[in-house]
Amino acid sequence: MGKAKDGFCVVEALVLFLFLGSSVTCDDRPKRWRKAMISGETMASSMLINRVPSSIVLPLHGNVYPNGCYNVTLNIGQPSKPYFLDVDTGSDLTWLQCDAPCVHCTEAPHPYYRPSNNLVACMDPICQSLHSNGDHRCENPGQCDYEVKYADGGSSFGVLVRDTFNLDFTSEKRHRPLLALGCGYDQFPGGSHHPIDGVLGLGKGKSSIVSQLSSLGLVRNVIGHCLSGRGGGFLFFGDDLYDSSRVAWTPMSPDAKHYSPGLAELTFDGKTTGFKNLLTTFDSGASYTYLNSQAYQGLISLLKKELSGKPLREALDDQTLPLCWKGRNPFKSIRDVKKYFKTFALSFTNERKSKTELEFPPEAYLIISSKGNACLGILNGTEVGLKDLNVIGDISMQDRVVIYDNEKERIGWAPGNCNRLPKSKSFII
Repeated sequence: MGKAKDGFCVVEALVLFLFLGSSVTCDDRPKRWRKAMISGETMASSMLINRVPSSIVLPLHGNVYPNGCYNVTLNIGQPSKPYFLDVDTGSDLTWLQCDAPCVHCTEAPHPYYRPSNNLVACMDPICQSLHSNGDHRCENPGQCDYEVKYADGGSSFGVLVRDTFNLDFTSEKRHRPLLALGCGYDQFPGGSHHPIDGVLGLGKGKSSIVSQLSSLGLVRNVIGHCLSGRGGGFLFFGDDLYDSSRVAWTPMSPDAKHYSPGLAELTFDGKTTGFKNLLTTFDSGASYTYLNSQAYQGLISLLKKELSGKPLREALDDQTLPLCWKGRNPFKSIRDVKKYFKTFALSFTNERKSKTELEFPPEAYLIISSKGNACLGILNGTEVGLKDLNVIGDISMQDRVVIYDNEKERIGWAPGNCNRLPKSKSFII
């Protein structure tokens, strides 16, 4: 996606479908994908989390359809102000559109962020971590410039600063740590732009907000989310809200930069399909799920074969998603149509050669469009530039808790009630 300029970093992310909050309209079409710090309060002990386990729980807003997005509200700065942030496990850096002053900013739901004067130095480890190509030159040692590029032609350029994040913990304490974030003062909108305050980067890198909180001893480096099929849900940081024994775990791929469980095999209705070694990753920034071209075409063939003789036909006049079906009467919910569709799964093999399955019932791959048709929320990733990468997006993570445990390098999932925020010290699984 282009070479980094001298003195700047090009932040590479996975797949990001930018999404906005409940008060902002999001494009319901597939969103753009992106190629796309640490100082804080003095703690009595960096091992505080070992003595006082605590987590952060944040409500989510939005849905897969029609909004096409989920977002979280964070209060940042002094004085504290609210911002809607896209929740993205596919990238590390958190950034806000920034009045520094703004050279070129795009439409946003809130006034642009006014940065603190606390600049991150060029040789700071967080700045260094953003240089994936190892070419880290410092034209201005006193600051860390960054550049984020998007596959749809969009970009964000800015400088790293540290500012206060106002966070409530399940221990009923409030902390205001200084965390590093990007002050984006030069944005170029891409082809799928929509209004945005910024991005909450939750990847594995040092610049990730959770990595920073973990380094401060405030939470364990564990991220989880529960996306409700009804809309909304919650995001959490920390590991004291779930019973680990009730979670289906699979190891993170040690060679992947992103949250990848490695290679998967596609099964359909409990039977093998012949599609194996599918490189897979989880990405909360993707509204829909993507399979590479061969697996996608294979799945389409299997679905159409199962639908043969059923009272459904393709809705060629519905452009909500590439493939939609209509019935004799408009469907009101997935319940009206799920009996016609089979469950498929991705099966991951762990170190002990045992398999962990992620099932996709109809609720995890269908939406009901505004025209009352059932549309397939599995898309051809090869067509949008993902090559052979397979991405598990929001539609397939609904109504289950998905956990990214960076402490033990594993990814897990379990059924969960995503319609109710967990109370302090209560298990969500």
